Amino acid sequence: MAHDQSDALNRRGLLFILSSPSGAGKTTISRMLLGADDAIELSVSATTRPARSGEIDGVDYHFVSDAKFDAMVEEDDFYEWAHVFGHRYGTPKGYIRRGLKEGRDFLFDIDWQGTQQLKQKDEQDVVTVFILPPTLEALRQRLEGRGTDSEDVIDRRMDRARAEISHWAEYDYVVINDDVDACFVKVREILHAERMKRTRQTGLIPFVRGLMG
Repeated sequence: MAHDQSDALNRRGLLFILSSPSGAGKTTISRMLLGADDAIELSVSATTRPARSGEIDGVDYHFVSDAKFDAMVEEDDFYEWAHVFGHRYGTPKGYIRRGLKEGRDFLFDIDWQGTQQLKQKDEQDVVTVFILPPTLEALRQRLEGRGTDSEDVIDRRMDRARAEISHWAEYDYVVINDDVDACFVKVREILHAERMKRTRQTGLIPFVRGLMG
């Protein structure tokens, strides 16, 4: 069988963003995608919080001092960053930009605000997917089924979920997660199609020049 030369063409990587309200399944879908596809890796954030037991620097997070984080902000070395529960978290640019040039894809599990910041910094490389629950009742049942939160906390999570869902129209793709396996197939199809976009196929220009002689 002849070798398909298109498989060997260089391409630019992409920033693949999955967002959803808490409990709608983005973390599960993210894990499935990372397990099924070697060409995509989870974006590793920098954080000022101390490492927890078992966490590895550079794998779970890039653990940095407040002074280092300040310097990175000053040097505009974050796509986006935010304060969360007394510590700061940010997405470093340098490592990701090198990876994109090498054709590596990065997965982001972030909310709509982080998504907007990322798009403002690098819209050409960003692909955004919003995962919706089939109903708000189903979302509440999933949150209650975890057994980790009080009713008061779940009420607050539901309020936040409604606020998150109101931003659905700002995303490139919207997928309803009424069945996790079917949802995963749709998300993977989006990723495959986006990789094939002409603008990301950097190897096409030399290939076509060679084709035309």
